[in-house]
Amino acid sequence: MTAATAHPEDFPAEGRVHFLGIGGVGVSGVARILQDQGVPVSGTDAKDLPVMHQLAQGGARITVGYAPENVGDDVACVIASSIAGPGNPEYDAAAARGLPMMHRSEGLAMAMRGHRVLAVAGTHGKTTTSSMAAMAFTEAGWKPTFAVGAAVAGLGTNAAHGEGDWFVAEADESDGTLVNYPSTVAIVTTVEADHLDHYGTEEAVHEVFRTFAGQLPAAADGGALVACLDDDGAAALAAWAREEARCRVVTYGTAERDGVRPDLLVAETLVDARESGVGQRVRYELADGTVVSVRLQVPGTHNALNAAAVLLAAVQAGMEPEAAAAGLEAFRGTARRFEFRGAGRGVRVFDDYAHHPTEVAAAVSAGRAVAGTGRVHVLFQPHLFSRTHDFAAEFAQALSTADRVRVLEVYAAREEPMEGVDSSLISSRLTTPDETDRAVAADPERAVADLVAGAEPGDVVITMGAGDVTALGPTIVAALSDDATAAQ
Repeated sequence: MTAATAHPEDFPAEGRVHFLGIGGVGVSGVARILQDQGVPVSGTDAKDLPVMHQLAQGGARITVGYAPENVGDDVACVIASSIAGPGNPEYDAAAARGLPMMHRSEGLAMAMRGHRVLAVAGTHGKTTTSSMAAMAFTEAGWKPTFAVGAAVAGLGTNAAHGEGDWFVAEADESDGTLVNYPSTVAIVTTVEADHLDHYGTEEAVHEVFRTFAGQLPAAADGGALVACLDDDGAAALAAWAREEARCRVVTYGTAERDGVRPDLLVAETLVDARESGVGQRVRYELADGTVVSVRLQVPGTHNALNAAAVLLAAVQAGMEPEAAAAGLEAFRGTARRFEFRGAGRGVRVFDDYAHHPTEVAAAVSAGRAVAGTGRVHVLFQPHLFSRTHDFAAEFAQALSTADRVRVLEVYAAREEPMEGVDSSLISSRLTTPDETDRAVAADPERAVADLVAGAEPGDVVITMGAGDVTALGPTIVAALSDDATAAQ
């Protein structure tokens, strides 16, 4: 017997919701919100993760290790992560009972019922932008429900149930499920080729974003698309939506495009030194001439644009620009998005989730802003063999804007190795000054030692990638601190 496909409108009024992969950031976020809404929750994951203890403290029934008996008799519906499908003991047990099954994205759509939804989508920048939006709406007193892809500094979590009308959500395009969300206002930061293991072609990526935008309500009902005019793909989406979609279309950017001025212009950015990094003061100009100045606590032009998207979306939602600006000023970042990890010997260490060439280039650029006259050192871990194969040259070009680079072995994640694909596809194309930087750092400890030995006061070191490279940040900080102590 196969599981019955469920949809948000079919969600049972009574019974427990059981989650497969409940330790994941997306699945746990849905579980947390439903739990806060009074829905009984249970769930399983293969690993014992901190978020599972937090859910258990709230009354959830949590187990570590999949087993059929974990799907209790009181379970009325199952919500599964993308990696928990047929063959998973609990999935198969639920299927045998004919229980309604939902993908994580459908569960999130279920949690959105009764709300107006601000959905943040884009190949890059959606986690930071949706986190900024959650903070801005919270600081403005709108009490939003939110579910984003990383814990938000100042909010203490990646998901929470709020009492207000708005739901702020990160809309993931990796598997096409962003079209499941009943959005009112949508931000699209960027649209370009990625996740080609799922889509096959770049055009298919663009098509899913057109479907997403085409589902927005009419302008008279508050529907609005907020798109970045600096990005080719998002700009093309905005042009398509003006002709084909029912919603209002507004844009933001740093300059005119084809003679068209963005509705929100990033008019000026000024570096603003901070203790742990660099913030920036940004002047925005709305189409009606209103000028809004924001002192951001996060660096880089990409973050000035992310904040512009939130400011413009908040205005579409009915918020005063000044209130949105105050919320943006309170935003201190999210986990693994140019996150400050510590310093030693005058060298600052950051960690970034960048795993696509465009993201890598943005992270290195932010590092340049922080370092000033110092150098930028990168420890990069490619994520997925398919992505390494598809974008090796582009990764090398982006990484070569740093001063020194070490490339770890490919983090396979959900994939099996591909013949002829390894990190040397990237490292062999690097054009950084030091020839030794072209070698793959098969030994992470040696890579850390190399970067620490070459870093000087004023420099910045960035651990970068979507795999377990993040664990090496504290190791680098400790090594720098040990060196500083030894030098005294």
